[in-house]
Amino acid sequence: MSKIHSREILKEKIDRLRKEGKKIVFTNGCFDILHVGHTRYLREAKKLGDILILALNSDSSVRGLKGDRRPLIPEEERADIVASLEAVDYVTIFDEPTPLTLIEYLKPDILVKGGDWKEEAVVGRDAITRWGGSVVIIPEIKGASTTNIIEKIRDIYCQHPRNEM
Repeated sequence: MSKIHSREILKEKIDRLRKEGKKIVFTNGCFDILHVGHTRYLREAKKLGDILILALNSDSSVRGLKGDRRPLIPEEERADIVASLEAVDYVTIFDEPTPLTLIEYLKPDILVKGGDWKEEAVVGRDAITRWGGSVVIIPEIKGASTTNIIEKIRDIYCQHPRNEM
């Protein structure tokens, strides 16, 4: 059974789960090169409710946020990778610059972001509090980032000829 769904199918599933009394947790991001900061963050997010939805930025959305050299991993592969994680119940891909439209459509109970965000800057904060939901900021793992991994790879491998890799 796939965990990856369109927003329309996901909405049907969430509405059904909500009627069963399940608490819906929502997070979003690029998740380009999965690392320990991501996995710990998602495990903590899952603890906040019954169902964890991960909204994944599409390739074009990532390029808009991070520049033309990103993502390194295509959206279908990133979706498959995050869907394989035990903490993640459902994955959907969004193409907009922010997840606001998706948040307003799915109406989760809890919106989660990492510690690199200030609550007042979280996209969807006003919407979720309007229907009685809440925003939770999970502390970040210092130094755990895709950018740091890319820099480390550059430092190690760009200094050596190809045959030494």
